[in-house]
Amino acid sequence: MESSDDERDGVYGNNIPKGLSHNVASNGTKFVDEVLNGHSDRCLENFRMDKPVFYKLCDILQAKGLLRHTTRIKIEEQLAIFMFIIGHNLRTRAVQELFRYSGETISRHFNKVLNAIMSISLDFFQPPGSDVPPEIYVDPRFYPYFKDCIGAVDGIHIPVMVGVDEQGPFRNRNGLLSQNVLAACSFDLKFHYVLAGWEGSASDLRVLNSALTRRNKLQVPEGKYYLLDNKYANMPGFISPYQDVPYHSNQIPSGYHPQDAKELFNQRLSLARSATDRIFGALKERFPILMSAPPYPLQTQVKLVVVACALHNFIRREKPDDWIFRMYEQDLGFQMDESMPPLEIEQPLMHEPAQALDIIFQPDQLDLTSQFRDSIAAEMWDDYISGLAPM
Repeated sequence: MESSDDERDGVYGNNIPKGLSHNVASNGTKFVDEVLNGHSDRCLENFRMDKPVFYKLCDILQAKGLLRHTTRIKIEEQLAIFMFIIGHNLRTRAVQELFRYSGETISRHFNKVLNAIMSISLDFFQPPGSDVPPEIYVDPRFYPYFKDCIGAVDGIHIPVMVGVDEQGPFRNRNGLLSQNVLAACSFDLKFHYVLAGWEGSASDLRVLNSALTRRNKLQVPEGKYYLLDNKYANMPGFISPYQDVPYHSNQIPSGYHPQDAKELFNQRLSLARSATDRIFGALKERFPILMSAPPYPLQTQVKLVVVACALHNFIRREKPDDWIFRMYEQDLGFQMDESMPPLEIEQPLMHEPAQALDIIFQPDQLDLTSQFRDSIAAEMWDDYISGLAPM
């Protein structure tokens, strides 16, 4: 990203947010010092993480030799510039106003921090464990039925900016330019896996197929599975809803009670899978740069998604109860009435019928997966009509 990006800033976050512009220090160094010497909430407001978390990330990046102090800008200020940009959806010109550096300097340190975090991003993505997730174990609607479930998989469309000659493949079915990002997440709102960079016109199925066949692929432990929504078919390692049966909460009238095992199963699966809505909501709340198309090269835009997810995981590990996470806390979603509409985090695209993967599964594998889903639904229904389990 060169300083010429300043000329393209236009209407994209060109001004310091009013709530952050008062009492602005005379330069960036003083501003960062004031924030880091103030209350921890001010650090979270400005740099999107608490002070101890911010300092720990600085220490990690310095210890690994990825960032170093310069004669003018310390590591803390370099990270502050980056976090301020992605945490408030600002462009170079706006940050120049606050930090009093040239556009070239802002851009150079932005890219240095982006690449530094990207280089260790895999350290922040942990594979699922073997134990039953606590969020499943403590809820009689989910346990023991989903005891082998490790999380949920879904896609999200992130706005993207590309040249006119590249726009065709990136235009999604809503006519907007986006990259189709696939994520596998846990029920405690951590990302297990993220695949960014697919064109917006690519189907969710195609992106999932890529995640399962590439070198750095999404891996499902033996005997475990992820939950999918109704864009996908049932398959080994993944359980999807029954097709042609109400699934999304907005398809179910308020106060409606399931009439059979398939309806109950779909309602429970939808409720458990709401973890993806909440993790995407928390991600965009912390890093609003993901909500509009930043005028950076495409490769930078793809890296931003991965780095944002990695930082989300790091902060979730270090400070799981900060106010942004509390807005989307796990208990809120699981305590929702099953007939209520989901959090309006990401409006779904036009309905797409379930499709098959390019990966070839043997018919007996698919049959076993269907039988497994049927057995879960039957057990769930038996307990429900016997009054042993709640809605």
